[in-house]
Amino acid sequence: MRQRIASTILLWALVGASLWFFRTTGALVLVTLISVLTLREFYQLMHGAGYDPFDKFGMFLGGLITLSPWLDARFDGPLDLLLPFAVIVFAYRLLGERTPETRVESLASTLFGIVYVAVMLQYLVAIITPLPRDTITADARLLLCLWLVATTKFCDMGALLTGMAIGRHKMAPQISPKKTWEGAAGGIVFSMGVGALIAWLARDQFPAHMTPLAAAFMAIPIAITGIVADLVESVLKRRANMKDSGATIPGIGGMFDLSDSIILVAPIGYFLFRLP
Repeated sequence: MRQRIASTILLWALVGASLWFFRTTGALVLVTLISVLTLREFYQLMHGAGYDPFDKFGMFLGGLITLSPWLDARFDGPLDLLLPFAVIVFAYRLLGERTPETRVESLASTLFGIVYVAVMLQYLVAIITPLPRDTITADARLLLCLWLVATTKFCDMGALLTGMAIGRHKMAPQISPKKTWEGAAGGIVFSMGVGALIAWLARDQFPAHMTPLAAAFMAIPIAITGIVADLVESVLKRRANMKDSGATIPGIGGMFDLSDSIILVAPIGYFLFRLP
């Protein structure tokens, strides 16, 4: 637990310093790095499950796809073709680089990783990327991204603390035996509180519809989806017979163990923020 707390504090300090000193550029680098490292660990899980994804080129294309909203705003290129391009490339490669017994699994696991990680996390980049028609500042976009990440991760923390204190009823014992319904409820309450607090502190920057009360209720689907995302990662780890996705972060595990809940909430946050 001490390692987990220390790692959590260090990570929040890193995020805060990146946003404070490097603003949009720092946030874009962080999200892209998280996407690539998460995809790397996803492919490791697929290898552990007996599949054989095209991990290296998959990570490269995944990084580009995650960054594509910013690239599109900056260069106005045909970046919506990256995912179809990936399908075509891996369809060619599997015929010559995989055996008949693994071809379907190689293609499926490679593309699922790109969609599940890179495509979903590109919505964080879309939240961060300033546009000419914006009615909010670039810093406000960073704060919205911070709100989304904080409400998601504090749900994890609230669920852990509440579950340790009063958790009795198992939520999904065959998937994640330690998760309880009491912990989930506590996580949602934590998320609502953090969401309302950040909205109040950033009230001069946030869009008009994001009042503290509205932000508290917006945090509910964010928290619930984050819990589901965490369970999905547990399913993947169980299929690969691995406890953690990696050992990148002491006390937490791998990058996927850190980013799992953010993956599914990114498009929901983008929708709730009503960004152009």
